[in-house]
Amino acid sequence: MPELYEGKKDWEYDVIREGEENILYIYVEHLSYAPSIEDYATVMSMLMDILAQVTGVTKIVFSQKREHEYDYSQTKILMEIVEIYKKIIQEKDMFSYSTIGLDQLNVQYINQRFAEFQNLAFKMMKSDPISAYVELLRALRREKIDLEKITEPKFKEVVKRYAAIINYVVSLLEKTRLIELAKPYIPGYKLGDRSIYRYIFTPIIKPDFMFTKLMSTFPPDGEEIDSYTINDESDVTVFKFPDDTKVLYHLMPPEFKLTEDKYELLDIARKIMAEHKPREEEFTDPERMREVFFNIGHDLIEELAKSKNIMLRGKEIDKLTDVLVRYTVGFGLIEVLLQDEKIQDISINSPMGKLPMFIVHADHGDCYTNIVPTKNESEGWASKLRLISGRPLDEANPILDTELELPSASTRVAVITKPLNPTGLAYSFRRHRDKPWTLPLFIKAKMINPTAAGLLSFLIDGTRTMLIAGTRSSGKSSLLSGLIVEIMRKYRIITIEDTLELPCKQLRDMGFNIQSMKVASALGKESTEVDASTGIRTTLRLGDSALIIGEVRSKEAIALYEAMRVGAAANVVAGTIHSDSPYGVYDRVVNDIGIPKTSFKATDVCIVANPIRSADGLHRFRRVTQITEIRKHWNNDPLEEKGFVDLMKYDADKDELVVTPDLQNGDSDVLKAIAGNIKEFAGDWDAIWDNIMLRANIKSTLVDVSTKAERPDLLEAPFVIKSNDIYHILAEKVKNEVGALDSKKILFEWNEWLKREVRKKG
Repeated sequence: MPELYEGKKDWEYDVIREGEENILYIYVEHLSYAPSIEDYATVMSMLMDILAQVTGVTKIVFSQKREHEYDYSQTKILMEIVEIYKKIIQEKDMFSYSTIGLDQLNVQYINQRFAEFQNLAFKMMKSDPISAYVELLRALRREKIDLEKITEPKFKEVVKRYAAIINYVVSLLEKTRLIELAKPYIPGYKLGDRSIYRYIFTPIIKPDFMFTKLMSTFPPDGEEIDSYTINDESDVTVFKFPDDTKVLYHLMPPEFKLTEDKYELLDIARKIMAEHKPREEEFTDPERMREVFFNIGHDLIEELAKSKNIMLRGKEIDKLTDVLVRYTVGFGLIEVLLQDEKIQDISINSPMGKLPMFIVHADHGDCYTNIVPTKNESEGWASKLRLISGRPLDEANPILDTELELPSASTRVAVITKPLNPTGLAYSFRRHRDKPWTLPLFIKAKMINPTAAGLLSFLIDGTRTMLIAGTRSSGKSSLLSGLIVEIMRKYRIITIEDTLELPCKQLRDMGFNIQSMKVASALGKESTEVDASTGIRTTLRLGDSALIIGEVRSKEAIALYEAMRVGAAANVVAGTIHSDSPYGVYDRVVNDIGIPKTSFKATDVCIVANPIRSADGLHRFRRVTQITEIRKHWNNDPLEEKGFVDLMKYDADKDELVVTPDLQNGDSDVLKAIAGNIKEFAGDWDAIWDNIMLRANIKSTLVDVSTKAERPDLLEAPFVIKSNDIYHILAEKVKNEVGALDSKKILFEWNEWLKREVRKKG
């Protein structure tokens, strides 16, 4: 053990190899203060002594009630100082009295200065190298001044040699990363001030009961651009940097703000709970399982607090129990992140422990976080997802695609592992919105404009067959859920998905007649689940229903087009597909999947949603870029034979969809086909367009009133559904009264209804 700390158990250590890492664990459980090298000179000195005795260390972890971890880059900074310290020790003869020539002089002040130098080089170098550097610089300047005053040759030669020794050590220090980083803060520096170290060393901190590691300190060079609180518990701060395009999402969850007593309670409780792992069958009902574990954990924490004479209020026990459940049967900080409604995606890349989690934020786009998952935690998530989904995840089945219902959110999870991912497990969590999307919400987000919303609403009521195309994260599924909201609640809806993403439960709670079906994943291998093709064909036997396909991926498209051809005249059929253009949809469906060209004609409309990037490349916006009808009078190639007719197309200058001349002139086979079945519209293009604009005005008015009244609830599904119902009721009422669909009268009465609703809730 280091001589300075010999006999103290506080400084026991071990070097453990984990994969490519050589981790120095220093056990300081009995230390009365945090083992922070940036705050305490004694801790840094102790660490330097240990590092001088071990080799190849890539990471340093102080193990207390919370682990303080210094990563490779910070460890490397320390190792550079250690190497200088070792070099000075090894070359100690060159620092001797005789080498410098002090033994030939009896000059008290130079002997005193040399003693100060030895203190700086051999002691302060370990505990406070920045102060040592500053003091050595001051000493060097002093000796240079003195040299000009000394006339006695022998004395002058000794001072020269002494100044050269100081200069040698200073030059060694100036080559280190530590001094390079510290130099901007050195002007005006006060000896012993350790604030500079806090800019350089930022440990990742992890309480014992957790596996996740978290960088708790704020970045010193970051500029705060946003901050808010999640559920009055977790603090979020967003930073940008002057020389980096990356944005940091900094999370401080409640479990990192606890007292040491509470940490101890949680650590003991977790160890006890770990002995009572949930049975495999309990994972089939995760909600019930969490409820049971919450009750057990609540009683356990209450008993432990009493036994240790720790006074806790009921709310404090509840909060501690929530944390305990998160780190036993839950998903740790993933759950805290998913409580943030602004987070859309979470990505966790392998190898674990090397990279932070990444997110996509509604306001700030792609961000990295201060959260670093560990291998143990990652493997625990995989085990839970296998049990919850009932699907395999192993070398024979390296892909797991499933959904996860948590108290904070619903999310789609994709997991990959070896051999597909050579470095182990990697995850992607896509957070579903707590409430279904609506067309007015898309107008507010500028994904569509009111005219497009009116057109889509008209197409839904016209029971057309539609495919929503787009790249990943383009908003396809969200737009599909917004279109479902436009279907009148009196009609039955059947949804088919391999991973449940559509808001069926929420819609069911709002009175929709909706039946969801889950089929086997197209990415998985053999399973007990019914394949998608069988699921789609089954819907044809379940009676008259609108059919919604979560995503068209493979051979199930054959069954989908059977459904379109059989039921398109009477019901909405809609789904999503990966593609970036109408012709891309055709190419995918016909050439890749093998659907006959004649069957593809059953598609009435293709809606393309794609991300639009800003000119600087830093921002990305979701936009619908095309609404295209697919005509039936072509034989070989719809592109060459004008089978695709754009009804609306994105205009980059205006940043919105604009009406094409074809739509403006009423040259739309799809809209004419809808009108042909409706007495009030048949052969009357003006009446069709008038109704589309009536719907557009209603959606637009909702957005305007919501903004002015500061009533965001007016754009959410419950109110939008009610608004749609009122529109249909008023349309029928006005038609019966005046014998026609008088748009002005319908809009007037709808506006009067809206005013009453706003006053009522206001």
